[in-house]
Amino acid sequence: MRDKTQANSAAAGDRLIRAGAIVFFVGTVATLVTVAPLLLGTKPFPTYMFGLSMLMGVGFLMAGAGLLQSIAEGRRRARDARS
Repeated sequence: MRDKTQANSAAAGDRLIRAGAIVFFVGTVATLVTVAPLLLGTKPFPTYMFGLSMLMGVGFLMAGAGLLQSIAEGRRRARDARS
């Protein structure tokens, strides 16, 4: 019997995981840009760049929340299938 879920359908939490990955990537780039002057011996960037570096943690938490949402949805489907 074929699975009724299509390969291209979005499950619960998928958008949050993707958005978290994008925010994490932006934070990673900001962190690299912030650390580069320290390694190269040039003038450091303004303080707001350090704030942008915190986006790594925010993106990680967003992706984690999306993952937990996907797990909860999978458990709901399994529980409904048993009933």
